[in-house]
Amino acid sequence: MFKKAVEAKAQQRLSGADRKKLKRTIRDRFPRASDADIDALLPPKAEITVSKFQNRVHVYGVEGGFPLFFDVDGRGSEIYPTVFALWKLPEMLPYFMLKGGEVSRFVIGGADLMFPGISVAAEGLPSFSASEPWAVKVPGNPAPIAVGSTTMSSAEALKAGLRGKALRIMHYYRDLLWESVEGHYVPNSGFLEDVVLEDPSFLASNQPSDSSEGATCKSDVQQSCVNNENTEGSVDVNGAISDACAASMQNDSENAAKEITTDASDLKSTANVDAAKLDIELLSLSIEDVDSHLDRCLLQALHTTVKDKDLPMPGSTLWSNHVLPCRPSGITLDIKKSSHKKLSKWLQAKSSTGLITVKEDKYKKEAMLISVNRGHPEYLQFKPEKRLVEKVVQAGDSAASESRSQKALEVVEVYKSSVHVNPIFASVGADTGKLYSASEATDIVFKYIEKENLVKQTNKATVVLDATLCDALFKGAIKKGSTYPTEIHKKDLGATFINRMQAHHMVTRGGESVVRKGVLKTVQIMTERRQGNKKVTKVSGLETFLIDPEALASELQKKFACSTTVAELPGKKGLEVLIQGGVIDDVARHLLEQYGIPKRYIEVLDKTRK
Repeated sequence: MFKKAVEAKAQQRLSGADRKKLKRTIRDRFPRASDADIDALLPPKAEITVSKFQNRVHVYGVEGGFPLFFDVDGRGSEIYPTVFALWKLPEMLPYFMLKGGEVSRFVIGGADLMFPGISVAAEGLPSFSASEPWAVKVPGNPAPIAVGSTTMSSAEALKAGLRGKALRIMHYYRDLLWESVEGHYVPNSGFLEDVVLEDPSFLASNQPSDSSEGATCKSDVQQSCVNNENTEGSVDVNGAISDACAASMQNDSENAAKEITTDASDLKSTANVDAAKLDIELLSLSIEDVDSHLDRCLLQALHTTVKDKDLPMPGSTLWSNHVLPCRPSGITLDIKKSSHKKLSKWLQAKSSTGLITVKEDKYKKEAMLISVNRGHPEYLQFKPEKRLVEKVVQAGDSAASESRSQKALEVVEVYKSSVHVNPIFASVGADTGKLYSASEATDIVFKYIEKENLVKQTNKATVVLDATLCDALFKGAIKKGSTYPTEIHKKDLGATFINRMQAHHMVTRGGESVVRKGVLKTVQIMTERRQGNKKVTKVSGLETFLIDPEALASELQKKFACSTTVAELPGKKGLEVLIQGGVIDDVARHLLEQYGIPKRYIEVLDKTRK
């Protein structure tokens, strides 16, 4: 489940109704956990967040803390506790005990658990059904190392002779979910490597007693290796069961189990401290303190991350991308706990002081930051703190600028000789199959004029038309019965001559270049209503500017946190991107800034406005 890195496409707080629904689902799925146990994991006063991944997995946890539950399909039907949650409540799930530490080496490597690697008690195999959540433990260690779903019932397992796959591992110690949390949430990320506890009981339980037990472990390793080959790559089974490698595996398993025991005890103490700090913080922060933090974070953001070129900016973007990242470590800002209660009212209050200018968008029904008064006394008196966030932002800006440079767009209108102007090109020896820019084509016609000496002697700004030049410029364009002109002004000659040529356009992006016949078509962005009051934005004509519709759809899905699809244009060649919501102006700005499409080539039509 978490073997490959998957980026979270959205993260948000749960509402009161969703919190109750989540707790109800957990209570129904895990009857071993009492209401007090669930409240210990998800405190009533703490904010609960959900991270939504592109593979439909939802991860739930306390804001600023460890992930505690994950939902495989995002529907609540297959929800599992994480290893973090099981370390706080080890008895939440029934568990399989491994025969020895060797098997754990493969389980925490991502392999599924096989029946030969399970230690069966004297009273027999416990009763279970298929698709039930079970945990995995090693002898002498109360902390589970993995969680998964049973592949068959206990009756089917006994009928099969306890052979085959027992548990499909969903999440295990040290997988990517664990590693992502370890790098971002653990207060002292070095404790995993700095502390090692000796556990004599564990060491004693994993020492092989005789040759028969060694043979059993050998068989277990073979079973695990075969399964591991299917999931994590090739494993040398012969090397794994050799005496030297078996001893090395024993040492590795002992060290891994010691580390897991250490981590479990440290996690419990850390989680308890964090929960205590959270309760103290929620109780100690008064309304005045929250207002003070809000003002300081806003000033910090205005000094460091909010640039004038990014304005106007939606209030939600200002809050999530600029204000919240500037809050002090260990502080949770909630606008509802301030005296303003709402983000829009807070922004309007700051606007009334003259620090910023805020207006409400009539269509989006959202407060927009229009400008920042950088001469305001509050702005001038505030001294921003130097933080690591600033370096990260600068690195992100440089990466974005580098990405934009790679997507640099160049559009050139070029022209090719046509049947009308071929005699002019042939007369001056120009290639009729070559593409010319407007200035180059104009030079050719003026070379012909100089060669034939067609400039009027009494008026140097006028060109006398001979039969060849007159046919090139006007044959077929003059109505029957009308008189052909005998001369033309020089300033009109170039445009008239180019209009008689075949128009082409050359589009270059990075190392890719393409030439197409005809006038350059525009990118069309249109918003319309569907199914009542719902809006959808359509973008077409992207192929003209060498933009991949699939890549753009994925990009806009992350940027606007909305649903996007790609479909064929009805009755036409090409694809169009459909974006949920009325984001017509945002899409146009994105194409202009990120892909360099000039404004004159972007056509906007909003059918929802009356």
